[in-house]
Amino acid sequence: MRATETEELVEVVLPGKVEPEGLQVRRGTVPVAGPGQVVIRMEATGVSFAEQQMRRGRYFDQPPFPFVPGYDLVGTVATTGLGVDPGLAGTRVAALVKIGGWATHVVVDAADTVPVPEGVDAERAETMVINGITAWQMLHRTARVRAGQTVLVLGANGGVGSVLVQLARAAGAEVIGTASARHHEDLRARGVTPLDYRTKDLATRVRALAPGGVDAVFDHVGGPGIVDSWRLLAPGGTLVAYGTASTRDDEGSKQLPVLKLLARVWLWNALPNGRSAHFYNVWAGHRRIDRFRARLRADLTEVFEALRRGDISARVAARLPLTEAAEAMRLAESGTVAGKVVLHG
Repeated sequence: MRATETEELVEVVLPGKVEPEGLQVRRGTVPVAGPGQVVIRMEATGVSFAEQQMRRGRYFDQPPFPFVPGYDLVGTVATTGLGVDPGLAGTRVAALVKIGGWATHVVVDAADTVPVPEGVDAERAETMVINGITAWQMLHRTARVRAGQTVLVLGANGGVGSVLVQLARAAGAEVIGTASARHHEDLRARGVTPLDYRTKDLATRVRALAPGGVDAVFDHVGGPGIVDSWRLLAPGGTLVAYGTASTRDDEGSKQLPVLKLLARVWLWNALPNGRSAHFYNVWAGHRRIDRFRARLRADLTEVFEALRRGDISARVAARLPLTEAAEAMRLAESGTVAGKVVLHG
């Protein structure tokens, strides 16, 4: 299948370490699917924390500038390459790509696409790709949270956090979530006990709610505060660190904060205390590509089904055209929104 001649590629380029208004819109020819590939006509992509780090040159393994950011996308298969079932054309799929999603047309290996079920629109599905897969795998594969346990979610109103608290509640867990005060009413409505992350005695307040400690902590902040997350664990508890948000605006090495965090994880796991620490990375096991793809497809399918059933709900913070990526970035970085800022083609 070939794209129509009237179609044009529009993509957003990150040229270097720039403010949001430094993002560039580039136009060109729609790409062609190679063997085993498809071209996805993007319907929704989003602004995640990864893009915020990338524009500062702070994402751990980002490519050299310039490049097209965009960690994930949802869209319709426009064309198929050699060796791909032509019947895939016209179906709605999701893909995790790390970079390249901020474009109207994206080339993806067909094996990396995950079908979006009927009844789930593109924007709602988009909020669940990187955020949903991260939340699901941390909760069910890493921490293995069970009904009746108590978990602490830092940034419970954020892209990952808002999905994580819903999945944890659906699993029967009690949830304590940190967020600014303006998000507390919404968290209570979701069955979460909210705490203001700005409170100086946050750890004390968590201990008051869970005197014996919490069974799992999900920490995207990193930095020195990770020590409190570790100390709040109950015997047998699990710390899942999945980011270094506290160092987003720092200068210097982008690898050092992650390496420091990995060193702490290694040290804590070497201690004979019955607790465990993990640094979650969605790309772990990527070199074993068939297993990685199978796990991602299975877990994202579970997330989409939970969304379709209504066990969890999608939070679209704002919808903007792709060409307004700069405004979308500013909004996502403002700290004033709950959920995910979505771009559409």
